[in-house]
Amino acid sequence: MECVLRPWRAEDAEALAAAINNKQVLDNLRDGLPYPYTKADAESFIAAMRAADPNKTYAFAITVDGRAVGSIGAFRQENIHFRTAEMGYYIAQPFWGRGLATSAVKQLRSYIFQNTDILRIFAEPFAENTASCRVLEKAGFQLEGVLRSNAVKNGVVRDMKLYARIR
Repeated sequence: MECVLRPWRAEDAEALAAAINNKQVLDNLRDGLPYPYTKADAESFIAAMRAADPNKTYAFAITVDGRAVGSIGAFRQENIHFRTAEMGYYIAQPFWGRGLATSAVKQLRSYIFQNTDILRIFAEPFAENTASCRVLEKAGFQLEGVLRSNAVKNGVVRDMKLYARIR
């Protein structure tokens, strides 16, 4: 199954809400996303991504046959890290295990390195999220270390892994 990255469109709101309104997806993301996640939440997110500074935010819908099935973005850091970007992504659960996340990460990695001055892309999945760790490894990211007791998610202290890819 192939995926295509494209800019977010207002008409993606319903598919985005359906993808992310799932505790199994949300449990692997950072806090700040409401649950339940509504179409209005999706509309706000899409509007924010479309209005974001294009030199700092590289956000795309992950699509299959034109339909949004996930989200991926890289976000330029600040100060001395201005040539570094943090990547995040998720795929709707019905599309898990089909290689879409790996394809999307590779596509965004190539886009960033070909179209920006960013030197380093990193991601910090929860250590026990073996699927996301595997996605990064298959996309050529290197494990740089384990960030012990680095986050509290759902009341549980969790380790994270730091992966990076250098230009």
